Amino acid sequence: MPHVEKGMAVGLFGGSFNPPHAGHALVAEIALRRLKLDQLWWIVTPGNPLKDTRELAPLGERLTLCETMIHDPRVKVTAFEAEHQIRYTADTLALIKARNPGVHFVWIMGADNLANFHHWQRWRTIVSTFPIAVIDRPGSTLAFLSSRVAKTFDFARIDEDDAPLLARSRAPAWTFIHGPRSLLSSTAIRNGRGKS
Repeated sequence: MPHVEKGMAVGLFGGSFNPPHAGHALVAEIALRRLKLDQLWWIVTPGNPLKDTRELAPLGERLTLCETMIHDPRVKVTAFEAEHQIRYTADTLALIKARNPGVHFVWIMGADNLANFHHWQRWRTIVSTFPIAVIDRPGSTLAFLSSRVAKTFDFARIDEDDAPLLARSRAPAWTFIHGPRSLLSSTAIRNGRGKS
């Protein structure tokens, strides 16, 4: 787990990154800038329980590819979930919270994950652990209006203009951040199409 100091605002950006691409780097860049973060942890997961792992590249390979994409020293690429044998985001967030008192964390996710977020194990616990920033992705702009999580936690949505306050907000709290979008998709890259 990367080193942090009390009082810092830190983004948590997790995923399989199979493979990582410029769209992921764009999400990280937008999150750092719009949320005014001190750090962003790029968390490379051992595997997504909701996805087929047959095409999953080895963790070490994905970790190395992610590190080659990062040019901002505030971004810390890590794969600590594997060491702790964690499979679910709710468990990851619980561990981070227990190990880092006094640090202000915010979960970062692409809008393409919002539509199926209610299928994640203990999704309500995730929303109640740390604030969430949903970054716009092509074809997913309206997901923040129609998804189950958006409807369930509509009362906790903060205005995009207040995004810099999100990390220090008490969960549940979330916002949807518009901005430049990349058409790149890991699935499309694996299938040789380059973009979705």
